[in-house]
Amino acid sequence: MINDSQILAVVPARGGSKGIPMKNLRMIGGRSLIARVGDVLHSLPQIDTGVVSTDHEDIAKEAEVSGIQAPFRRPDSLSGDRVGDLEVLSHALETMEIIENRVFDIIVMLQPTSPFRTGKQVADCIEMLVNGGWDAVWTVSMTDTKAHPLKQLNVSNNQVLQLYDSSGARIVARQELNPVYHRNGIAYAFTRECIINQKKIMGKRTGALVVEEPCVNIDTEWDIDYAEYLIESGKMDA
Repeated sequence: MINDSQILAVVPARGGSKGIPMKNLRMIGGRSLIARVGDVLHSLPQIDTGVVSTDHEDIAKEAEVSGIQAPFRRPDSLSGDRVGDLEVLSHALETMEIIENRVFDIIVMLQPTSPFRTGKQVADCIEMLVNGGWDAVWTVSMTDTKAHPLKQLNVSNNQVLQLYDSSGARIVARQELNPVYHRNGIAYAFTRECIINQKKIMGKRTGALVVEEPCVNIDTEWDIDYAEYLIESGKMDA
């Protein structure tokens, strides 16, 4: 709780990942991705309730062992790979408000795919939301200039190469590129009004908490290998 605001953390973790089967139970540094979220939640006394939104019993069991509540199962209508975060968060929020018979003022989304997040990063995200009067706050990282939109290319079906954005033709040196940022999946914080009334995860006033530390987002087997390498080389804590 912060400033009398009731805070709900939602961990979205369906069982049907296509890129990495049962991704949310994969181990990194001897801990499952779900367990790693539980570790972070234990360090955040300001979060009143942490709950997993899943459609899979094994994920629910791992969440409960890791100290994350799993009192409901996500319905089939919210378990496909084209279901958005808003629908999952709205369902979890409304369900937990019924179960716990209270209203949550702030919703925090912690995706298991960010294994190296820290409690401080999450706390900073929540505090920015509360103290800045934002509707939502996302953690972001600066995008490497090699992946800048003005340096990207399109390849047509007949292998014709074109600039993704024709403005890129005017860029000679990377110093000419204005910085751009990407969501890093470490943390998202929203007001209840943003989720329930605005029905958006990018509200009317959405703030960016820029994270300087390196982070890994798990989408492929290569990402898992890279995360393990970072631990084994001592570049990241296990």
